[in-house]
Amino acid sequence: MKIAIFGGTGFIGRALAAYLVREGSEVVVVSRKSGNRGSHSVASGLIHCTWSELERDLSPLSDVQAIVNLAGASLNQRWTPKARRIILESRLTTTRKVAQFAAALSPGPEVVVQASAVGIYGTSLTGEFTEAAQRTEGNGDFLWEVTERWEAAAKQGFPDRRLILLRTGVVLGNDGGAYPLMRLPFRLGLGGKVGTGRQWVPWIHLNDLIRLIDFCLKNPAMAGPVNAVSPFPVTNEQFSAVLGRVHRTPSWFPVPAFLLKLLLGDRSMLLLEGQKVIPAAALEAGFQFIHPGLQEALADLHA
Repeated sequence: MKIAIFGGTGFIGRALAAYLVREGSEVVVVSRKSGNRGSHSVASGLIHCTWSELERDLSPLSDVQAIVNLAGASLNQRWTPKARRIILESRLTTTRKVAQFAAALSPGPEVVVQASAVGIYGTSLTGEFTEAAQRTEGNGDFLWEVTERWEAAAKQGFPDRRLILLRTGVVLGNDGGAYPLMRLPFRLGLGGKVGTGRQWVPWIHLNDLIRLIDFCLKNPAMAGPVNAVSPFPVTNEQFSAVLGRVHRTPSWFPVPAFLLKLLLGDRSMLLLEGQKVIPAAALEAGFQFIHPGLQEALADLHA
């Protein structure tokens, strides 16, 4: 299978590319900069090219059977008005550009996995969200607006493809994402719940996320929204307790909400708010998580 990964040099993209190559696929990694790799460099089933190179020459995408679009500016920045525009516009622009590339190919990809996020459900302390959950307007929730418009752009851009909207939670891995920062206070012996600790943390181990993407690519029954989270979400207080046990450090130093808001501004909602999300589509399709429980997932990362 030949698969193109847009945004393939990020935390998730790097792991996905390596996994797919090991599984025998030919992988095209598309990124903004070629770095030291060189144009169209090929090594052991991996092809690197840039967005600008594809504007001139689509041949690296010839015979591509699947696309995974992970592209978009990082949320890990202060959400100034300018940053908000960049975060939103980067997702809309890249999704539309990927759709243009796909439309120019013949026959083009059979399946597209489009990144999204559980923020599309809004935040709640009491609700439980499967893919069939009725969503309400976000009432000014920035992440809700981003994910709503992101998914709308994908639906418009890939009307004739099997489209998976991958609604990802907090991805746990050692080489990027939120987890290295989440565990840092515990390594210093200063860990504890954030805010009230009652907010839900919809999480997934990086290895399970990568396997789920592969499962979606290869399983014709998978289409539409797919919650990319563990079947066992936890509250922030529970997450902190498990993290403390794994690292054998205290977990009773709470981080006040006002302090996070002071340090992070609006971005503090990533830690202070959440939602209880269940991966119903994946479970119903028979996907098997290898790290379904938080204790074993964190222990694996700590090993």
